[in-house]
Amino acid sequence: MASPAETSSPPDDVIARQAALLARPPTLERRMADAIRALAIDAVERANSGHPGLPLGMADVATVLWTRFLKFDAADPRWPDRDRFVLSAGHGSMLLYALLHLTGHAGMGMDVLERFRQLHSAAAGHPEYGAHPAIETTTGPLGQGIATAVGMALGERMLAARFGRSLVDHRTWVIASDGDLMEGISHEAASLAGHLRLDKLTVLYDDNHISIDGATRLATSDDALKRFAAYGWATKRIDGHDPAQIAAALSFAVRSKKPTLIACRTIIGFGAPHKAGTNAAHGSALGAAEAAATKAALGWTAAPFTVPEDLAQAWQEAGGRGATPRRAWLKRATRHPQRAEFERALAGRLPDNWLEKLAALKAEIAESKPKLATRQSSQKVLEALVPLVPELIGGSADLTGSNLTRVKDMAEVAPGQFAGRYLHFGIREHAMAAAMNGLALSGGMIPYGGTFFVFSDYLRPALRLAALMHLRVIHVLTHDSIGLGEDGPTHQAVEHLASLRAMPNLLVFRPADTIETAESFELALRRSDGPSALVLSRQSLPTLRADITENRTARGAYVLAEAASARQATLIASGSEVAIAMAARETLAAEGIAAAVVSLPCWELFAQQDPAYQAETLGTAPRFGIEAAAGFGWERWLGPDGVFIGMAGFGASAPYEELYRHFGITAEALVHAVRKRLALP
Repeated sequence: MASPAETSSPPDDVIARQAALLARPPTLERRMADAIRALAIDAVERANSGHPGLPLGMADVATVLWTRFLKFDAADPRWPDRDRFVLSAGHGSMLLYALLHLTGHAGMGMDVLERFRQLHSAAAGHPEYGAHPAIETTTGPLGQGIATAVGMALGERMLAARFGRSLVDHRTWVIASDGDLMEGISHEAASLAGHLRLDKLTVLYDDNHISIDGATRLATSDDALKRFAAYGWATKRIDGHDPAQIAAALSFAVRSKKPTLIACRTIIGFGAPHKAGTNAAHGSALGAAEAAATKAALGWTAAPFTVPEDLAQAWQEAGGRGATPRRAWLKRATRHPQRAEFERALAGRLPDNWLEKLAALKAEIAESKPKLATRQSSQKVLEALVPLVPELIGGSADLTGSNLTRVKDMAEVAPGQFAGRYLHFGIREHAMAAAMNGLALSGGMIPYGGTFFVFSDYLRPALRLAALMHLRVIHVLTHDSIGLGEDGPTHQAVEHLASLRAMPNLLVFRPADTIETAESFELALRRSDGPSALVLSRQSLPTLRADITENRTARGAYVLAEAASARQATLIASGSEVAIAMAARETLAAEGIAAAVVSLPCWELFAQQDPAYQAETLGTAPRFGIEAAAGFGWERWLGPDGVFIGMAGFGASAPYEELYRHFGITAEALVHAVRKRLALP
């Protein structure tokens, strides 16, 4: 007997249901949906790659949504008050590309569809943010789209609270798959959305009972509607091939005072004689014979990559349906008293005076030289920035008192109340990071969120998407090393610095004191083309810098203390270990050994500097690196003959001073390493 994964024959109930649906007289709406199906078949077959099942199954739902409910104007896909449409089931990307083509979006012509999944095509294998202006977010890793959409819906509510409904009044619509709802991130995000009562969020769940391995019953038996109802969502189950039921459900969602989940019972691969309703519809292509038979079953006779004129006209009209509300919005925006501030925030421009208090803070710190944990330094920086940067939106994954991410008088966002600027994300690190992405994508907001550095493992997939999409989000990651002490190795980040430093387009800052922390925040806020992570200490650190005339962190590394004479050693450190390197330098100087200290707060920025600056900073003397983390990657800066002092395994539970001695991450160990390398007694 064949296993479910090998099954390729439709179940009897699917055969009967599909036959009944195909026997109905084809309405204009059904034929418009068939245009989506035909284009999806053509593109997937041409590429011999893709997932035809979802576009074939959800075409009816998408047609009703895009022709009757979705607020958009194909002539201006970035209109600020458009509805957001997220195809969380990104493997079905041809559904989105067909819709964009049919509704008349420039840049998604038939030539683009013909190059589906080919190099430099806007019709990539999964929707990629930036490939086309109407693609709202990158999707593909299941669960990320729905979780990001929660952030988008939250962003709409927060912007509306700030600027009013005459400027901000739109909805967020999601098409999600069984896989999206299985992924853990969707549970976190759905729970948060229900708690906050994000009533302008609607998820259309493609309830086709099929996954790649076979029937979904192989792996899950929960009731998604009951689960979402428990989260605080409104729910409804419909026939996803019945336009009247679809329209009624979407009307229900628009009236709902809660986020809404609509389970759309569909046939995956609808129309395919032998693959509909089976996991074979997930395949790379239907195959030429099955593709032709599917088109014949749908009554589709047009040549490949062509759409009959009457259907093309109907879709073009749908694409222009939003022109009138867009023009009305533009008139309101022109007269709005907050127009300038609204446009500034949406453009991502920082306020003119945003650096004033930060400069004053740096001057105060340089003079008083306090001993602070860099998480405390971060709080001081936020106290300076938050009042001057109204789009700076903060939060924490239930660690506000440890991350120190909330400043005095920062109002909280609460269920149904969105005028605040601080979010309690709960113990949902992954959903927090995805929601931060959604807030950034909404526009007009710069989100920052806090958790322990070790839990960057929990949010990494969403952080990766922020880097991929070039989003300005800021992660405040505290308790950065064995320096957190008694909580032990489960909470002590060891390999995480190396892991995040390997991620393209992410800036990882590990500041040594309050001055570097302020400089890191400044750089993170100035950056508009990617995320930043501030990796901060639990233990107190001395102020090492008095020079505040320039942002020295901007170069990634710099000479904090030069040798008194010709260098015999260069000591390189980041974060809490810079103070250790400074103490070692002092001991070496007393012994007549000339050593320089290089602070290396941001590897990525240092790598961008010209070779001459790098060579001048690192010098030609033997190099010694020290960091309370794994040494992976340090050879880049130390060279083949360099010496690294750090962690070779996991941490332990003890007061942090004892741990630094136990693992040999001390000034004494560094001095000994220099003596040994220089062959000195």
